[in-house]
Amino acid sequence: MKDAQTLRETLRRIDGRGYKAYKELQGTYVFEAFTLFIDHVQGDPFAQPSRLRVRVDRTASGFDTSFTSGPSRTVALCDYLTRLFSRTARRVTKGIRGTGKGGLILIDTPAQEILPRTAMSVTDNHVEARFFLGLPAFGRRIAGRDAMEMLLSELPAIATEALFFKEDRRAALTAHVECCEDADALREKLSALNRVAFLANGALLPRASGIDPRPLGSRAIPFSSPATLRMEVELPNRGKVTGMGIPEGVTLIVGGGFHGKSTLLNALELGVYNHIPGDGRELVVTRPDALKIRAADGRSISGTDISPFINNLPFGRSTTAFHTQNASGSTSQAAGICEGIEAGARLLLLDEDTSATNFMIRDEKMQHLVASENEPITPFIDRVKEFHDSQGVSTILVMGGSGDYFATADHVIQMTDYAPEDVTEKAHGIAKEHADGRMVETTGPLRPVTHRSPRPKSIPLEERRGRVKITTYGRHEMVLGTTRITFDDVEQIVEPSQTRALAQAVAMATPLMDGARTLTDILDRVMETVATQGLESLSDILRGDLAAFRKLELAAVINRARTLKTVPSEVNGGPKNMPPAARD
Repeated sequence: MKDAQTLRETLRRIDGRGYKAYKELQGTYVFEAFTLFIDHVQGDPFAQPSRLRVRVDRTASGFDTSFTSGPSRTVALCDYLTRLFSRTARRVTKGIRGTGKGGLILIDTPAQEILPRTAMSVTDNHVEARFFLGLPAFGRRIAGRDAMEMLLSELPAIATEALFFKEDRRAALTAHVECCEDADALREKLSALNRVAFLANGALLPRASGIDPRPLGSRAIPFSSPATLRMEVELPNRGKVTGMGIPEGVTLIVGGGFHGKSTLLNALELGVYNHIPGDGRELVVTRPDALKIRAADGRSISGTDISPFINNLPFGRSTTAFHTQNASGSTSQAAGICEGIEAGARLLLLDEDTSATNFMIRDEKMQHLVASENEPITPFIDRVKEFHDSQGVSTILVMGGSGDYFATADHVIQMTDYAPEDVTEKAHGIAKEHADGRMVETTGPLRPVTHRSPRPKSIPLEERRGRVKITTYGRHEMVLGTTRITFDDVEQIVEPSQTRALAQAVAMATPLMDGARTLTDILDRVMETVATQGLESLSDILRGDLAAFRKLELAAVINRARTLKTVPSEVNGGPKNMPPAARD
């Protein structure tokens, strides 16, 4: 097996040669403290940096088994080491050297959330960092001396600093793993407590800015629960914690502008993830099947049953298997809810600021002007309570402009200067005192969710040289072959590494689309593969830039593919019995 001296000699030999000579470096090298794997060498200084791994023996690393005694702790340890590796690399490396991306040592750096990811692996046998390294060049000639400095000096310094336990970091690492373990334990308790979310007293909800997810700082007002919603929970590390538990059912968040309504909802929508110590939202948790819904003008819809909200369209157009390439705000929001419930969402999060007005409410005056037979939309206000009572789907809704929702709400929380107050009784009293003649506009009871089966090749994956080219752009766009999917309205994707994993998951799901399997079955199969085989199973190469995603986001991405074609599943009566519009 090759060693560090072999690597040094190879770099000396190829110094000054054409860039492709770097390919000779691929292989495994045994250093004194770790093993280096050079898995893939970039073919050009301007290409994606080379993929490398550094592996340390678990016993030699010094991380005892208390840090990996459960899944939550293992994920947190990997997260901590990934952040430490990233910080150390930024401090140790000299940055860009020569042309292209030469000189960079990069790892998939997390934001505020703690997610399972492929950047770091900790097993009973090893600790392994998976990262990218830009091999340096002058023009397209190998800069051998700079490469030696990176691989034989900088990289060993990073590995020694980041992948070995140091006693002076014990407190910080322990806080990291305990924070993650407590959040998972708290989230698991929600269902038994008949709660959909919990916000601990003292939590800091406001963020630094719309593009900076870090906490606001000293200006932020700590969260404090109203007495009527206050509850105490026991956590494995923090012990007893007090905060606000939001019950199942329909909850309104009301208040004046700039008083914290949307800030509260934003914290809840990201409460499906764990957060790092110091984030302020460490113990703000939401049930894992919570889905943020917003209007998305112009999105495509394929065969979704939106009849709970949309009926009697002009020209007899079907809404039980609705198709469009250019949805309106109301139809997109209806589809988002129905598709989410089909995929397993049991908590809907909505903000009136990002909702279609005519989808949310039609008041008494408008009902008098536009007769119900001329209005195909059943507004959300007339279904929100029924969704919980008949299907167990709760809703948390930010509403500052319409008191008509008071009568439908189980709980009403008013935000004043970022402080919550339970005003349920007052809101219900106002609803009775000021009752008007507004009519409920439902066209019939809610039916069970309609499942759909994607048709074969409805998301074409064109192969080139035996592989599908997959490219992602930020958090909300991917291209698979020639199929481009955009999903700006899917707000619970927090990192580009999740989008990269989602793109691989869509590619895995597509061959399962045979016209018989339901979309839900396909989603379950992909998620089961990831759960049992890890995120690594999504790609045929070992890569360190993927992060965990939820089934709900995978469903949302597939549903926004403009090429997607679906038919009602046989469990709903079979493709043979589908309405004429769905066969077109």
